[in-house]
Amino acid sequence: MTNRFLTPFQKFVKIESFSGILLMLATLLALVWANSPFASSYSDLWQYEIGFSSESFSLNKPLILWINDGLMAIFFFLIGLEIKRELLIGELNSIKKAAFPLFAAIGGLGIPVLVFFIFNSNPEASNGWAIPMATDIAFSLAILTLLGKRAPLSLKIFLTAFAIVDDIGAVLVIALFYTAEVQFMYILYSLIPFAILIYMAARGSYNKYIFIPLAALVWFFFLKSGVHPTVAGILLAFTVPIRQKINIPTLLPRLDTIVNKIKAAPELQSPVLSKEQINEIDNLESWTSSVQSPLQHLEHRLHSWVAYFIIPIFALSNAGVAFNSGVPLKIGLVLAIAASLFIGKSIGITIFSYLGIKSGLADLPGDISFKQILGVGFLAGVGFTMSIFIANLSFMDNAQLLDSAKAGILLGSFVSGLVGYLLLYFAGVKKVE
Repeated sequence: MTNRFLTPFQKFVKIESFSGILLMLATLLALVWANSPFASSYSDLWQYEIGFSSESFSLNKPLILWINDGLMAIFFFLIGLEIKRELLIGELNSIKKAAFPLFAAIGGLGIPVLVFFIFNSNPEASNGWAIPMATDIAFSLAILTLLGKRAPLSLKIFLTAFAIVDDIGAVLVIALFYTAEVQFMYILYSLIPFAILIYMAARGSYNKYIFIPLAALVWFFFLKSGVHPTVAGILLAFTVPIRQKINIPTLLPRLDTIVNKIKAAPELQSPVLSKEQINEIDNLESWTSSVQSPLQHLEHRLHSWVAYFIIPIFALSNAGVAFNSGVPLKIGLVLAIAASLFIGKSIGITIFSYLGIKSGLADLPGDISFKQILGVGFLAGVGFTMSIFIANLSFMDNAQLLDSAKAGILLGSFVSGLVGYLLLYFAGVKKVE
C-alpha cells in the first residue's frame, strides 16, 4: 500500500514502527559499547560538558543532561500535542470513545506500582515506584507491525490510546513527585511568556517566530526553578491552537481562482515564472498556510525528528548499562521492575479491560478478541523510553540503583515484548461476522 492510500493513523503507526526498530538498534549499540573495551569513551562522551558562560550568567551541562532535559522536552512537547489532539478530536474526546482504553490505562498505571511495592524489599529503591507506569508506543507498535494482518488497526488504535493515557499519568507523576526543591521566583518569571502564549492561543493565533523564543524562555525558567523542564514541554503544547484560520470550504474557491490565474498567465510554457504567476504562488502559499491546523502542522513536522533522532539518541545515551563495571547490580530491584512491567502491566490492562466490558461502560471492538487484549497487555510491559527517563529522575544520585533499574527495564521490556508477540501470533485473526 502506497503512502497516498495510508490514513493519518496508519502513517503514524509506520513512523512509530520504524522508530521502534531504530530504538532497538540504539539500545543494542549502547549495551555493546558500554561493555566493550571502549566503555570509557561511552561514559566520557555523555559526561562532556557543553554550554556557555558570561560574568553574570552560566549554563553548562553534561551532554547527557542536554539530551534528557533539552531534547526530551521536545519529545514531551510532541506528547502534549498528541494528548491535546486526542482529547479534542481523537480517541479520547468523549466518554464513550475513551472508556475502553481508559479502563485499560487505569489498570496499566496502578497495578504495576502495586506489584513494584510487593516485590521491592529495598527501602533505598522505593523512589522507583513510578518506573513501570508508562508504555513505550514506538517499541510496542513496532512489535505489533511485525505481526502484519494478525494485528488489526483497531488493536493498534487501542494500544496507542491507552498508552497516551499512561503518558498523561506518568507526566503528572513527574510533575508531582519527581520535582526537586522548587524556586518559585523562576516559576513566576515563566508565567510572563506563558501568559502571552495563552493569550495568543485564545485568539487562535500562532507565529513560530514568537512561539519559539517564548517557549525557550519558559523551558529555561523551569530548568532553573527545579521543576523538570520536560513538564514545560507538556504545558507549552496546550498553548498551540488546533483550529485553522480558514476552513476547507473557504479555501476551495480561492484555489480555483489561483489556478485559473496561473493558467491565464501569458508565459505558461516558459521555464521562468511570470510576475503574475509568482504572485499567485505566493497567494497559494499564504492560503495553504492558513488552512493548516498549527497543532497538526507542528505534530507533523516534529514527529519524524522525535522518532528518528531524539528517541534513538536518548536510548543510545541512557541504555548503556555496564554489566562488567565491578559494581554489582541490585538484583532485587532488577527483578522488582522487570516483574512490575511483565506481570503488573499484563494483569492490570487485561483485568481492567475485562471489568470495563462486563460493567457495560466499555465496548470491545468487533475485530478484536480477548486473547489479543491479553497479548497487548503484555506488549504494554515494554516501557523503555519513559521508564528509563523516570529511572534517571528516581536514582540520579545513585549510579548502582540507576544501572539496576535500567537492567530491570531492559529485562522486563524484552520478556514482555517476546511474550506479547507470541500470544498475538498464536491468537490469530478474529473473524468479524
